Amino acid sequence: MIRFVLETLLILDEQTLLKLDGQRHIPDRLVSLDDLDARPIQKGKRHPKTEFGTTLPATFNRQGLMITTENFMGQPNEKTLYGPTLERFEQRMHGYPGGAITDRGYRSAKNLKLHPEDLSYVFMGQSSDVDETQKEPCISARSATEGFITVAKTWRGFGRSLYRNLQGARIWTLLNQCAYNLKKVLQLYRNEALTEDALMALHLWW
Repeated sequence: MIRFVLETLLILDEQTLLKLDGQRHIPDRLVSLDDLDARPIQKGKRHPKTEFGTTLPATFNRQGLMITTENFMGQPNEKTLYGPTLERFEQRMHGYPGGAITDRGYRSAKNLKLHPEDLSYVFMGQSSDVDETQKEPCISARSATEGFITVAKTWRGFGRSLYRNLQGARIWTLLNQCAYNLKKVLQLYRNEALTEDALMALHLWW
């Protein structure tokens, strides 16, 4: 423990000298002695414009179940996350989704053309991404996904991790993913919105 503290203070001392020397971009800059893996993350809103923590991409299916999650230090380019996230979804579900819907942060010419043989459509925030018959369903699905994300942040514990560092954030994410999906399954069950195959898989139908 003492060695860890000394190493952290040495890093802090080195970065302080770099800052005083006028350097504006310091790789892996420490912003918290309480959470060494936290990094500043620019948000697309007025206040607060910057938050500190890890980045958490998540995927959902059409019923609102959270399929995949992953934590990253800092704020990696979303365009580089799309491919690995799609592959993670395929591995988890043993197949690709019928289509992919994201916000504009993931949009690139490469991503729009990724896995054309596996995806019926890809919608990345622009109406021109899909044909006329798919525009309204894609926009509606994108709006629903924003609702899933809001619920996850506000009511399911994803807004703030109570565990520290990247490993702690990952454990917190997985625990909350379990809780989120359990709540969603119970909600779908009460509304009789689960298919027979899903009920059988959950041993709720025989």
